[in-house]
Amino acid sequence: MKRVALWAVLLCLIGAGICWAEEAANQTGAVAAIQPDGQAKSLIDTGDTAWMLISIALVMLMTPGLAFFYGGMVRRKNVLGVLMQCFIVLGVITAQWILFGYSLSFAPGKGFWGGFDWLGLCGVGAAPFKEYAATIPHEAFMIFQAMFAVITPALIIGAFAERMKFSAFLIFTVLWATFVYDPVCHWIWGVGGWLKDMGVLDFAGGAVVHINAGMAALVTALVIGKRTGYANKPVSPHNLPFTVLGTALLWFGWFGFNAGSALGANGLAVHTLVVTHTSAAIAGITWAALEWIFNEKPTIFGTITGSIAGLATITPASGFVTVFAAAVIGFLASVVCYVSVAIVKPKLGYDDSLDAFGVHGVGGILGMLATGLFASKAVNPAGADGLFYGNPKQFLIQLVGVGVTVVYSFVVSYIIYKIIDVFMKVRVPERDETIGLDLTQHHENAYTILE
Repeated sequence: MKRVALWAVLLCLIGAGICWAEEAANQTGAVAAIQPDGQAKSLIDTGDTAWMLISIALVMLMTPGLAFFYGGMVRRKNVLGVLMQCFIVLGVITAQWILFGYSLSFAPGKGFWGGFDWLGLCGVGAAPFKEYAATIPHEAFMIFQAMFAVITPALIIGAFAERMKFSAFLIFTVLWATFVYDPVCHWIWGVGGWLKDMGVLDFAGGAVVHINAGMAALVTALVIGKRTGYANKPVSPHNLPFTVLGTALLWFGWFGFNAGSALGANGLAVHTLVVTHTSAAIAGITWAALEWIFNEKPTIFGTITGSIAGLATITPASGFVTVFAAAVIGFLASVVCYVSVAIVKPKLGYDDSLDAFGVHGVGGILGMLATGLFASKAVNPAGADGLFYGNPKQFLIQLVGVGVTVVYSFVVSYIIYKIIDVFMKVRVPERDETIGLDLTQHHENAYTILE
């Protein structure tokens, strides 16, 4: 079976290579327009392209950052398992995206997915595709979006950390990306996407990334069951400095994630970066204050959790709201996510190991709804005014976008999980869980000296 899979991947890559070679000449010749004076003027803006290349690198760095963020939070016997899951997603989803994921997500279409015109990146080259970004190469837009497609399933890892088989994880990741991420991405961001045409605003992935991953995190946490010995209280992070480092890398990368979604080196990119940082900063100090009030002492773990909540929540609104609104959103992000993580989760008793749903799912929902409240065309004329700017309809449109994403991601994620579990048990045996995934799944040990 493994050999068949390897040959299938090889044949797909060969076919894609032949197709790309046939299209290369056409694409290369389409990067300039002929002016009335007969001179060729480049369609590509070098400043925009340079900023997008930087943004691509920043968003790519978020996945290793997430690996450190999650890796420090698990027990030492599972840290390599988490790092491996994050890094393998970077490879697996990149391959899926190049072969068919990008086409399903962004090729113009009106159905469940986008079209099939860009399978193997056929037709995706140096010439801009103006419906998405008129001043950068189409290939740059494609690989920028690839980094979003990579980190989204990686976020789900936080829900089932320390107890999923690596083989089952690989299959789940590919199926989830194909049947959940790609359709929702097309609906909200793709040409012909029905939620996009309805007017749903999602600047950088509140629904596409955070609600999508958050609902998958919730359903996987529910169906896989609690960790062995879980007693409705958090497991202490085995290496908190790792988690702080991961937060720093995520915060740094988020500037490319949000400001890069302006798709150019322009005033909107600058504003988006400012509001992103503002929300994260306010959310971090708010969470620390909440801990100080209710637990008598603020913690670094709570502070960085608040900052991540602020980043997730501002994501859909970042290109549409003022700096003051971003501060309010950051404050609300910490309050709402704190309640979700510290109060609701213990009462309900589910084991979302690293709070993937409590931070990303809840933050994404709040951010999408906040966009419907605070969005202003004075910030971004290509957007819309929200409820507080005289347009209550936008809030209702955002509510529809949230509802559709929540239901679709939850239901399809559950179906994918149950199908995989029928053919190969998703959860590792109890003995392997007790020993740890580092040794039982990968035959590696992160630490050779024990305290």
